[in-house]
Amino acid sequence: MNNGMMFTKTHEWVRKEGEGVVLAGLSAHAVTEMGDLVFINLPQVGTKVTAGETMADVESVKAVSDVYSPVSGVVAEVNESLADAPEKINEAPYASWIAKIESVEIPEGLMTEEEYEEYLKDI
Repeated sequence: MNNGMMFTKTHEWVRKEGEGVVLAGLSAHAVTEMGDLVFINLPQVGTKVTAGETMADVESVKAVSDVYSPVSGVVAEVNESLADAPEKINEAPYASWIAKIESVEIPEGLMTEEEYEEYLKDI
């Protein structure tokens, strides 16, 4: 897994890409729990997102699930390749980012990889 990733209790990840810019996606745990993804409703570029609020949703063979923004900011770019191939998230969750978010405010409570692994043991 990539260093510098932070995780939410709702199983999203965020990785710094530059000054005030991050990539966000779903954790391997989330993808395993959801099963095979068949559709993703990507956020709109220019949309303001708020940490902890829905920014996208994914449909798996099991259910439709919300994807919560791990940070607050503005969606600068979305990973359009996921629209045609949402299964890329299943194949490589940490390489398959959903949104690039800029003007980022990082909230308290994000977990390091080690903290997230410990958190998973307790749920």
